[in-house]
Amino acid sequence: MVIMSDKLIKVTQVRSVIGGTEKQKATIKALGLGRPNYKVEIKDNPCTRGQIRVVQHLVKVEEL
Repeated sequence: MVIMSDKLIKVTQVRSVIGGTEKQKATIKALGLGRPNYKVEIKDNPCTRGQIRVVQHLVKVEEL
C-alpha cells in the first residue's frame, strides 16, 4: 500500500537543457521548468522523484 503525503518540494533548474536528450527536455517541460533559475513547488511522490532522477544534473531540489 502506498501512502500519499502532502509534502512539497521546491525544484530549481540550475543548468540549461541545450545539448540534452529529448527525454531530458521533455522531463524539464513536464516538471514546469524551462530556463535556468525557474522554480516550481510540486508534490513529493514517487512519480516526481523519478522525473527528478532523469534530470538530476540539471536541477536542485529542496524539501519544504
